[in-house]
Amino acid sequence: MNPLLSVLVVFSVFVTSAFAAGPNTYQVTGPILEIKGDVIVVQKGKEKWEVAKDAATKIKGDLKVGEKVTIYYTMKAVSIEVKEEGKKAYSKKTKAEPAKK
Repeated sequence: MNPLLSVLVVFSVFVTSAFAAGPNTYQVTGPILEIKGDVIVVQKGKEKWEVAKDAATKIKGDLKVGEKVTIYYTMKAVSIEVKEEGKKAYSKKTKAEPAKK
């Protein structure tokens, strides 16, 4: 195989995998406490986790209260608000200029 072609193939594999990488995936495991609409409440230790699901969520098995589940999820922004850093709530004091003679 041509060395240049080999380099191009390897490069394209790395570039493709870099663009395909999405957000990190996390998981929570525990018994289902409640299923209310599109929200599943899971007990993890002493904490109750509420995780949303939608039509695209893949469910394997019978989803019901009391069953132990592992939920895989990603963090997704619902909205983003940019704060203006330039405006301050206080006024800056300036040094008085020396009196001219």
